[in-house]
Parts: sequence; structure tokens; C-alpha cells
Amino acid sequence: MSRVEVIPVSIAKDIKISKGYDLASLILYSIKANGLELMDKDVVVVTQKVVSKAEGRVVDLADVTPSDDAVKIAKEQEKDPRVVELMLRDAKRIVAMQNGVIITETRHGFVCANSAIDGSNVEDNCVTLLPIDPDASARRIRDGLMKATGKRVAVIISDTFGRPFREGQVNVAVGIAGMKPIIDYRGLRDMYGKELRVTSIAVADEVASAAELVMGKSRGIPVAIVRGLEYEDVEDASINELIREESRDIFLKLAASKGSVI
Repeated sequence: MSRVEVIPVSIAKDIKISKGYDLASLILYSIKANGLELMDKDVVVVTQKVVSKAEGRVVDLADVTPSDDAVKIAKEQEKDPRVVELMLRDAKRIVAMQNGVIITETRHGFVCANSAIDGSNVEDNCVTLLPIDPDASARRIRDGLMKATGKRVAVIISDTFGRPFREGQVNVAVGIAGMKPIIDYRGLRDMYGKELRVTSIAVADEVASAAELVMGKSRGIPVAIVRGLEYEDVEDASINELIREESRDIFLKLAASKGSVI
């Protein structure tokens, strides 16, 4: 069994990431400043927040005019109508609403609270939206890292999501490049010789969650290196492999049966 390390990479507090920032160069600069170096087969985990900032996905709520639908929903759920407006713009649909909680399906296919819109770690009265194409974002970072170092690495963009029937949140992968996001054990045998029929491990989510252990929400550590992980190196990696089809999603079916899906 290989040893896996999770290494935090802090970024200087005086660096302000804004639209157009070269994240690959920033990551490499920060890795060096932390006395580290990138190695072959490293997995570089980057928080969604810095990616969204670099891609201009930060919105000043003062610039948002809520629609009638947003105002109506906001009043019912006791939300800021401007935030609800942004949620609606970034969502394919609202899955469920109750007691101030709004679950949406984003344009990417993620089922999560508030279309993953977040007001933490940004200026007052501002929020961040998810990248338009998180996989493309991960590929750009990966290409920049490999071009500059010659090292073959993978990149995961992570964000914090809640989970059905579980308290607390965990970090999951919302974008990926250079590694297969699922390890499929189906057809193999367990330690007692029984055939595994349903076991597929979401290794990309596990890596994102492990990285959060050293990142935290307020430590100024938006990057982590996961080293020693054995993963399948693929060029056509996509986060879509982790999105369950609606026809096989018992939770969406349950919401639909109760008339909660809009």
C-alpha cells in the first residue's frame, strides 16, 4: 500500500486574485515560496473560489436586478432576492425549497444548495459563482503547470457541498483534469472471494475532501498537493462521470413524487 501525503500550499496574503490572473504561474510561485516542488503524479487541488476570481465569476450584488420570480421566492424563503436571481440564472431548475433552503440543479448538473453561490472570502456585498466550465478551468491550470515544469500531474477544482442525510459539509470535485475521477471495482473479488457488483469509488471527491483537511475555510490555503496517490492518468477526464443520471437518482425521484421539483 502506498503512502499518501496531503501538503498545504499557502498564498501570500498581499496577492489579490482578479479576472485574468494566471493561476498556474501563481501556484508554481507559491509552491516554490513554500519550499516545495512539483513532482510527477502529484494531484494539485485548487479551491473553486480562486478559480472563480481569476475567471471573473465574482458579482457585486449592487449590480443585480432581481426578477419577479426571484423576489417571490426570496420572500417565501427569507433570502436576498439578488442572490436568488443569481441562483436562478445559474440553475437548470429548482429541485426543492423548504425552510429557507433552496436546492438547485446547476447548469453543470450539480445538485446543491443555492447553485453553489457563496459570499465567503470575497469583498462585502459580493458573491462568487461557479466557473462556467470547471473541467476546462482544470485543464488550463494543468497545461500551465506541465508546460512550466515538465511534470505530469492532475488537477482537481474543489468546492464545499452538503450531502443528503448527513450533517456538515465536505469538499468535492467540481472540475478535473488528468485523472479518472472514479475507480471501478465491479467484477473484482473482495478479500473473501465474493464478486463486487456495485462498488465504484469517487476518488476525485475523496482527494478533494482530503485536501480540505489542510486548507480550511479561513487559513489562506487555496491549494494543496496530494502526493503518492495511485490514479489512472487520462487525457479526457470529465466531472460528468461523477454526476448520476436523474433516472437513477432516488433523491430526485423522491423530490418529484412530493411535488417539490420545479
